[in-house]
Amino acid sequence: MYRHAIVRPPGSNFAFGLTTANLGRPDYGPALNQHEQYCQALERCGITVTMLDADESFPDGTFVEDVAVIAGGRAILTHPGAPSRQGETVQIQGPLRRFFPHLSDIQPPATLEGGDVCEAGADVFIGISERTNHEGSRQLSEFLGQAGYSVRIVDIRAIPGILHLKSGLAFLGENRLLVWDVLASLRAFEGYEIVRAAPSEEYAANCVLVNGILLFAKGFPVTEKKLRDLGYNLELLDVSEFQKMDGGLSCLSLRF
Repeated sequence: MYRHAIVRPPGSNFAFGLTTANLGRPDYGPALNQHEQYCQALERCGITVTMLDADESFPDGTFVEDVAVIAGGRAILTHPGAPSRQGETVQIQGPLRRFFPHLSDIQPPATLEGGDVCEAGADVFIGISERTNHEGSRQLSEFLGQAGYSVRIVDIRAIPGILHLKSGLAFLGENRLLVWDVLASLRAFEGYEIVRAAPSEEYAANCVLVNGILLFAKGFPVTEKKLRDLGYNLELLDVSEFQKMDGGLSCLSLRF
């Protein structure tokens, strides 16, 4: 059960952040409204939301999940693979220390972003990507091993269109994963029941199970129906402005 989430609204320069999506520039007003709706959904799930101020120094700063990993009762500061985001870890330390007085951190030459880390019960999947390297996965694996987790490595660098592992993977509970079709047969996912995001609905794979409610991106009806037929209680959220910046539902909060 999650009890807390840390979030940061986008700043007015949000459109100048990093993106590979080719979906156009986001609109700031609608992005703020979508972020507010997201925070309200977290609260409806029983979570106390800590809202940080927007940080104009970092256009990508709203994607707070990338700058820390929280697992096993500890918080680990990452070392983002995008140089323009590395200062975000400094900004998140104060808010995190309210809940986790003793922070660990990933040290260079390691790179690691939280979007490449998917906790699935006793397992944690770590993606090797353009933003997370092998040394980053090694250092995080050491921390997670101390906390009793089993780590599974997933190299996604050869898969077109996937920025972070969680762009194409979500843990649905009950030993079940929602994945892009191209990931479904990977050995790392052996032992899990696989639900495939529908073709052309790959973005839908970035969803978040929060205290029995599945926060799910609006606009992906085939995958939505699959999940409803499996018995999930979905709350649909419009995150189209964040999709333009390679972001999704998991990226917008640190949950613990």
